[in-house]
Amino acid sequence: MQKKLLVLFFLVALCFIGLGVRIYGINKNNGEEYKKQVLSQQAYDSKVIDFKRGTIYDAKGTILADSELVYDVIIDAKLILEKPYYMEPTMRMLEEMGIDTAKVREYIIQNPSSQYYIAYKNLPYKEKTAYDEKLRKGREDEEERKVKREDRIYENVKGIWFDEKYIRTYPNGSLASDVIGFTNGVNEGTFGLEEYYNEILNGKPGRQYGYLDEMSNLERTTIDATNGSNLVSTLDANIQSVVEKHLYAFNEEYKDNQHNGNGASNVGAIVMNVKTGEIYAMASYPNFDLNNPYNTDVLVGMPKLNEKDAPIYEFLTEEDVAALSDEDEVRYLNQLWKNYCIGDYYEPGSVAKLLTVASGLESGAMTGHEGYQCNGFLEIGDWTIKCHNTYGDGYLTVSQAVECSCNVALMQMAFAQGKETFTKFQNIFNLGLRTNIDLAGEARTDGFIYKAQNMGLADLATNSFGQNYNVTMIQMAAAFASLVNGGNYYEPHLVSKITGASGATIRNIEPRILKKTVSPETSAKIREYCKQVVIGENGTGKTARPAGYIIGGKTGTAETIPRDNGQYVVSFMGFAPVDDPQVMVYVVVDRPNFWKQDDAKFATRIVRSIFTEVLPYLNIYMTEPLTAEEEEELAALDLTSTYHKQQEEEAESTGETTSEETEEETPEEPVEPLPEGVTAPDSQWITTESGESIPIWKTFPMDPATGYYINPDNGDMIDPDTGYVYGSSSGAQEHAPGIDAPVVEQIPEQ
Repeated sequence: MQKKLLVLFFLVALCFIGLGVRIYGINKNNGEEYKKQVLSQQAYDSKVIDFKRGTIYDAKGTILADSELVYDVIIDAKLILEKPYYMEPTMRMLEEMGIDTAKVREYIIQNPSSQYYIAYKNLPYKEKTAYDEKLRKGREDEEERKVKREDRIYENVKGIWFDEKYIRTYPNGSLASDVIGFTNGVNEGTFGLEEYYNEILNGKPGRQYGYLDEMSNLERTTIDATNGSNLVSTLDANIQSVVEKHLYAFNEEYKDNQHNGNGASNVGAIVMNVKTGEIYAMASYPNFDLNNPYNTDVLVGMPKLNEKDAPIYEFLTEEDVAALSDEDEVRYLNQLWKNYCIGDYYEPGSVAKLLTVASGLESGAMTGHEGYQCNGFLEIGDWTIKCHNTYGDGYLTVSQAVECSCNVALMQMAFAQGKETFTKFQNIFNLGLRTNIDLAGEARTDGFIYKAQNMGLADLATNSFGQNYNVTMIQMAAAFASLVNGGNYYEPHLVSKITGASGATIRNIEPRILKKTVSPETSAKIREYCKQVVIGENGTGKTARPAGYIIGGKTGTAETIPRDNGQYVVSFMGFAPVDDPQVMVYVVVDRPNFWKQDDAKFATRIVRSIFTEVLPYLNIYMTEPLTAEEEEELAALDLTSTYHKQQEEEAESTGETTSEETEEETPEEPVEPLPEGVTAPDSQWITTESGESIPIWKTFPMDPATGYYINPDNGDMIDPDTGYVYGSSSGAQEHAPGIDAPVVEQIPEQ
């Protein structure tokens, strides 16, 4: 027996020795590989720690974009199934969090070995905290009452854990959606500030590593995440709200008017500090909810797109949107997300006349004392280019030409400059080039701007009043600001400061003057001309003046391509105060939903509404007495108390000259004759018995229903203030009974 036991002992010892040798060999040759396999099976022991993307603030600290701490609820099916009394308490807690427990049960049963199943995404921090507190108190209570282990409810909640992360939120919904942009599911910015400053807003993720020590205990090493930096923008949420309110009101007034669809194909507005280039507000309509940017409901009423993704004059219905393919849905959403103020281009129309006048004055081709004869149109080669008033504006000074927006006078100013000077100043004003505003998606339009070598006489003529070339809204706004601020071209910008996660300033972004466009003397003349547009007897921008203020500005109306299609882009660019410009408002209405589109009042009324609320907010006080009607208007808006800082002295006592006095010079004959190949028609003005010279259209009968003069020969409707001609076929027959005549072909500008 002893011998047998000894043999058995040696056999067992030999087995252990062999096993030890084998383990040593495995550990030596494959130890690292097996260790990695063990750790890889513990998926929850090594994970990425999410960073917090930086916050975007407005200029006064209002949060425009933030990152909210949330949790994904993770289920460990294997752990829940370890004990039969784990399942029901766990399901009860999940149900209290609003999670579909039937779906979770099904998954656990079908995947009993799973240790990672996302049962719920984006559980708010408050709800997760409430869950933790309830679980803690419940377990303490069960411990005090000495409840049996298998009967405990809270103690038997197993297999629930939480994966911490941040999601992007926008507290103000659609406010400034075009400017802010949004993020996708992996913290990448899309459009706007989110995309332009993506690297600054994003931080660096951390990581938590798990490993087994020599005693097979789990050890952890954590590298903390680095949060992103914050942006302090120049936007003012209050001004932005005012602008968006009035764009929305315009849409509500005109949607489904002449056709089904929004109030216009596009409406854009920019409010900017003319002395710094800071953007106070930038908006367009339609906009979208930043918290739900993929919602297709807002596509209803938008223009349809052709095969090149260009808008056409047809509009999406609910049925059209429902029938969109996934590919087309993306096309239309991208059109919606694009910022109209920087990403779309159009012909600027008569707001560009200020650039023509300024380049003439600055180059020396004009002195400002010239006079021009407008008889309604000019013949340039084979082209007949007509004025806004086909009957002619008569004899005009430079100021009067701007005031009544005379195309013929502007063409003669451009002829005096020549194409080399004209195109040189277009470049100085940065037309065609990006302004480098700090937003993603800015377009450049250099391919739509003429160069001197390929510009003909007719091209020069039409360019003089803002047609036949394309710009973006931000290009025009930046150029216009330089015209009225003394000639300083500021780079427009939307961020004033970058701060760290702690709030400490990392970088201040100061206003940047990029160049000098005109002299202070030329700038002063332009301001005076702009003033006359608003207060002059024949001014095209009178409806833009807010109660109690004198502002300056310029209207614009541009006929879209193809010409004679009855579709127009109308606009107004205004600034205040007129003697010391501080803020400007630029509004563009692209093809308003109305029978008569070529009316700049669509834009001037929006600008007036914005100025009415923004000027007192900026502590720019009124200087003009209020009429009883204006008092009632302000009282209805609850603005009366902000509007009372009257002039201390009248203009006469201060020695100030009125706009009429500054134009006291007797107009001279045009400095240069018309170029070869250009002819003008005979005058369509008549002399009355009293010796007064008046345009012939003022002798036409006036239609009491519309307030327009009516040409008895062809039925044309003529604006009694500006002489602008509206052809009868563009809807006048329906709205003005008794008119029956063809439309007058023209390039209307006002």
